[in-house]
Amino acid sequence: MKYNLPKYAWVALLAIALGCGSTKQNIASTKQGLPIDRKVDSVLNLMTLEEKVGQMNQYNGFWDVTGPAPKDGVAADKYEHLKKGWVGSMLNVKGVKDVKALQKIAVEQTRLGIPVIFGYDVIHGYKTISPIPLAEAASWDMEAIEKSAGIAAAEAAASGLNWTFAPMVDVSRDARWGRVMEGAGEDPYLGSQIAVARVHGFQGDLGEFNLAACVKHFAGYSFAESGKDYNTVDISNNTLHNIVLPPFKAASDAGALTFMNSFNELEGIPATANAYLQRDILKKDWGFKGFVVSDWGSMGEMMAHGYAKDLKHAAELAANAGSDMDMESHGYIQHLVNLVKEGKVSESNINDAVRRILRVKFELGLFDNPYKYCDEAREQQTIGKKEFHDGVLDMAKKSIVLLKNDSKNLLPLKKQGQKIALIGALANDKTSPLGSWRIGADENTAVSVLEGLQAYKGNQLVYAKGADVALGDPKFIVETKINMTDKSGFGEAVNAAKGADVVIMVLGEHGLQTGEGRSRSELGLPGVQQELLEEVYKANPNIVLVLTNGRPLALPWAAQNIPAIVEAWHLGTESGNAIAQVLYGDYNPSGKLPMSFPRSVGQMPLYYNHKATGRPGNGQPTESVFWSHYIDQSNAPLYPFGHGLSYSKFEYSNLKLSSPSFSEKGNITVTFDVKNNSNVDGKEVAQLYIRDIIGSVTRPVKELKGFEVVEIKAGQTKTITFTIDEKTIEFYTANKKWEAEPGDFMVFVGGSSATSLETGFSYGKDAKP
Repeated sequence: MKYNLPKYAWVALLAIALGCGSTKQNIASTKQGLPIDRKVDSVLNLMTLEEKVGQMNQYNGFWDVTGPAPKDGVAADKYEHLKKGWVGSMLNVKGVKDVKALQKIAVEQTRLGIPVIFGYDVIHGYKTISPIPLAEAASWDMEAIEKSAGIAAAEAAASGLNWTFAPMVDVSRDARWGRVMEGAGEDPYLGSQIAVARVHGFQGDLGEFNLAACVKHFAGYSFAESGKDYNTVDISNNTLHNIVLPPFKAASDAGALTFMNSFNELEGIPATANAYLQRDILKKDWGFKGFVVSDWGSMGEMMAHGYAKDLKHAAELAANAGSDMDMESHGYIQHLVNLVKEGKVSESNINDAVRRILRVKFELGLFDNPYKYCDEAREQQTIGKKEFHDGVLDMAKKSIVLLKNDSKNLLPLKKQGQKIALIGALANDKTSPLGSWRIGADENTAVSVLEGLQAYKGNQLVYAKGADVALGDPKFIVETKINMTDKSGFGEAVNAAKGADVVIMVLGEHGLQTGEGRSRSELGLPGVQQELLEEVYKANPNIVLVLTNGRPLALPWAAQNIPAIVEAWHLGTESGNAIAQVLYGDYNPSGKLPMSFPRSVGQMPLYYNHKATGRPGNGQPTESVFWSHYIDQSNAPLYPFGHGLSYSKFEYSNLKLSSPSFSEKGNITVTFDVKNNSNVDGKEVAQLYIRDIIGSVTRPVKELKGFEVVEIKAGQTKTITFTIDEKTIEFYTANKKWEAEPGDFMVFVGGSSATSLETGFSYGKDAKP
């Protein structure tokens, strides 16, 4: 009898024969209790060692599938591996046409027809671009962040992709590091909430418009010495567990399907070969069921670290440590079979990795339908939908932070009768607002600030570039002939400012001055922008400074002299519209900083939840020189974590605890009032911080433990309530476990980490309600 079935159907039939039931089950049925592990094992039992190793191999796109098959070189080898079933995943292949062509080879030409998973860096959008992740974190709005990730997933999935290398959940304390733009900032609590929102947004119910999330970089990558990307990391176990790991744990608990390890070493062991991270913490302690992929080439880079003598040794170390899939080092595909035969890597370790990879493919529904993501009509109907543009516009407005707005009342702008000078190359840029890591987007597709302001017809608008913003990349500067010191446009900008009622200056970093490999040694305005700002100020001090940047900047002169400062980040496709609506008051800004802004680069790393020191012992500066400080600058940030103003004015009062203490398994409630003491309706992010006074290990001076985004009408007062229990005050103690320790605690509430109200409570077995 002849069966005209696609190759992948034979896997289903053989699975039935082995007693596990049909693999033709959807993900909803799997969640209802069908034994997915048995389905995975049924496929695993059919595989040769070479095919197993193939599932652990990921290749970058190597072939234009619209052309002839490669006949020689590396591309030909990869092509032959694909036909043999020796490729488990591919990255940087996008578009239904190309994805479907490659998937067809995997499922219809290989022996077992195991589908390939297609990955891509869908970081903050695919075609329709949301704000960079650091900007989204400034919204403190988990619903909006989840929706943003869902928009990115829907467009990418419609283009054939099924796996994103996001979210990045690295806690970032050093603004010199370019990848701060990709994360949620400096706080592990806020970062944990955002990690969960992004995982849920990307993965949803794992339907046809969802992607598998990949939580990265596991772990410690953002603590690179001197803020240089890929640099050495040397942190304590205390910092690892209390600061670095909580967002990863939250993402794992939220059901993230995959993790990515990192380029850095930890305690002298590169993360790709770090069994403590991958096997002990992630897979054993946390019970993570998905798989771990290496970062690009990180396995091979262990040779440069001085940890592996050659690629074969690197493959041995990585496989034994629990790195399940090799991204573009070619170490597994070249050496893993022989390492197993030589007894240097056990086949049980191989089986564990392959089970994890197959499980994710089953959960994505790729065994049910390998072409689940390959619908060209759906692709055309989905990309760039109006509702997606509306969604990223909403996200962009919520991401804007009003840093300063003094008594001159320049903001919000009047809608009639003003002459406005708009100055800065970034004001007329339609690519920079897309930010870094928007590789699926098209150039020149963002709404510029100029275009956003032109939509308001009541005022006279004059534009002058002033000066170019160089990327800082020598190759780019040569190719584009940008002169980083060119001041020839200053005169035009100054003349425009002289005749204006209000000057809007859009300054900052180009979108490609942040991101991977883009660390900076200085944190001021790049190029001659600071000089431009000061020259324009001499002509007209009525300046609204709009910052577009991917990291905190050091702007002490502007903070002292400029009357209004708006942090607008890189806001994506709808950037100019969002900025214009905030400047004109059609949207009342509510964002809060997810990272502290420094006074100078010399303060790096800078973070609010630092430890106390022995000097000053009483927590206050002394007249003596012998205390922890700078002799030329304040210790305090320019703008603290959690800071953000509004066109409304909020006042905090009436802080109360339901009890002065609570005992094990008990809790207390914290209540306080927030009044909108203005005539403008607004939103406030009310924040709760706690200090553990004495611990088995020293504790931070303050830690975020709760927040609520609350809408308050003009003149209205709302009472905010938080609950504090054992979970709230847990930390990784000297006992090397998470637990709550008895003792005394301080509670702080306010609109930033520079809180306005405080009280105290105690916790322990002997505490009395």
